[in-house]
Amino acid sequence: MCHKSCVAFGRRAIAREDIENKSVMEVGSLNVNGSLRQDVERFKPIKYVGVDISNGPGVDIVCNATEIVNKFGKESFDFVISTELLEHVEDWRQVISNIKNICKPNGIIIITTRSKGCPYHAYPYDFWRYEIDDMKAIFSDCGILT
Repeated sequence: MCHKSCVAFGRRAIAREDIENKSVMEVGSLNVNGSLRQDVERFKPIKYVGVDISNGPGVDIVCNATEIVNKFGKESFDFVISTELLEHVEDWRQVISNIKNICKPNGIIIITTRSKGCPYHAYPYDFWRYEIDDMKAIFSDCGILT
């Protein structure tokens, strides 16, 4: 699920060399109002796997984000995308841990999420808002590019 501003960000942030001949996972891939998938797939990844808690457009495998490491294994994707998911998961710590763990060393993670001021939008839930400083703290063990 992706807001149009997230699609624009992804188009600016993702380069061919980040994707070409690499494995890509999108966590929270159900295409409700936009997706980066077409933009990413034009760079010819080896594989692109979209996971979400329910089936629908953009979903290849139904899998809860809290279970992706159990299902796919640690360090199994070069590039991990998660757009507008984190505010919808109650156990965000586990989901972020899984996103970090499923990504290979020196891999790339792109995450977008809603911040304070964004209205409530349950689909199916809406728990959190994150600020830039929150993301810096949560990903302090990673290199952060903005």
